[in-house]
Amino acid sequence: MSNKKTPIDTSKRNLLKGTAGIIAAGSMPLVFSNKAFAASYRNEPKGGTVTFGFNVPQTGAYADEGADELRAYKLAVQHINGEGDGGMLNTFSSKTLKGNGVNGKKVVYVTGDTQTKSDAARASAKRMIEKDGAVMITGGSSSGVAIAVQGLCQEAGVIFMAGLTHSNDTTGKDKRANGFRHFFNTEMTGAALAPVLKNNYGTDRVAYHLTADYTWGWSQEGSIRKYTEAMGWKTSQAVKTPVGAGDFSQYITPVLNSGADVLVLNHYGKDMVNSLTQAVQFGLRDKQVNGKDFTIVVPLYSRLMAAGAGDNVKGIFGSTNWHWSLQDAGSKAFVKSFGQAYGFPPSQAAHTTYCQAVLYADACQRAGSFKPSAVGAALEGFKFDGLGNGPTEYRAEDHQCFKDVLVVKGKENPSSKFDVLEVVEVTPRSQVEYKPSMLGGELGPFNNG
Repeated sequence: MSNKKTPIDTSKRNLLKGTAGIIAAGSMPLVFSNKAFAASYRNEPKGGTVTFGFNVPQTGAYADEGADELRAYKLAVQHINGEGDGGMLNTFSSKTLKGNGVNGKKVVYVTGDTQTKSDAARASAKRMIEKDGAVMITGGSSSGVAIAVQGLCQEAGVIFMAGLTHSNDTTGKDKRANGFRHFFNTEMTGAALAPVLKNNYGTDRVAYHLTADYTWGWSQEGSIRKYTEAMGWKTSQAVKTPVGAGDFSQYITPVLNSGADVLVLNHYGKDMVNSLTQAVQFGLRDKQVNGKDFTIVVPLYSRLMAAGAGDNVKGIFGSTNWHWSLQDAGSKAFVKSFGQAYGFPPSQAAHTTYCQAVLYADACQRAGSFKPSAVGAALEGFKFDGLGNGPTEYRAEDHQCFKDVLVVKGKENPSSKFDVLEVVEVTPRSQVEYKPSMLGGELGPFNNG
């Protein structure tokens, strides 16, 4: 599979190999000591193993997503090392991984708990890099965490393969050369979801936003407002809510008399489960406002969230990066492997993290090295297929994957507790793609540590 590079990006960075990266804006600096300062890059593996660092929320509001991410990472390591049925390595268009590790080394891993807190995530990532010799950090289910850890990995001189992070900023104003994202972003959600909302609810609507008060929530609200207001919707109010609030009744009560006929829940994980459940309990779905049936929109869905909310998700639209019901060869292979290992289908969080582990390992194998600048050059502009999202490209200019986006809704008649979402539209990449400069930021040079 060919690996396209943008000459101005790669040539500039190759001239600057080893220079210090830039920490994510606003984060506190952490001082790194390179024990193996004589090595050509940080944590260059010398023995028969190479260490990956899996940094996921094992506690906190996004712990369910983190648990599924960790399951997928462990499965990916098994497949990379030649254990199990091989999963999506059998369908992946790149055939460089042979099931015997990476560059002749067996993959081992260490884990950390981000707690869905940026400081905790940075501390656990730093520990994995300095104490455990991790050559790559991956994971997270919060964009605030992802941006913080991406900045730290840039400073430390290791690659960061972002997990579940949906804020535009991750590959926008806060992008870094050492960071790569497989997951889609809020700009893509807005572009894909708005036409479906228009077709189902019309252009004369008044929306009330409840928004998680951190980078992802702000980004999600902004993208939905951008696309819905362009088609004629008005925004009544946009209210920020704390992550992990639990009880959202004080935020939902004002919606009842606001004059809005749409509630947009820019929430994720257990926060979405709680806010949606409470909105339904308050009778919002049974109301009529402005002569229209009141409706609720959940811009970013996952199977875990939908299952947690139960019947409350029926008929509610949103978007997702991937869904286990897809019938392409890669998705079927992954669902089979994951189901055999754990007894239930994977979430989109599990899918994107499995892909990130495989894509990193594949890039190292193609580069013949774990050196960040070499691995980064192998990922930039890399086009691939067979990993469940159809044809995909790791765009060189911003390290964002571009692919089709799924619009889903809560299933009216689920056949099982896992069959809670249905795909209503596959939005083509051409409809959700944007110019690299639109979201701002500069990659800067790769940092090899």
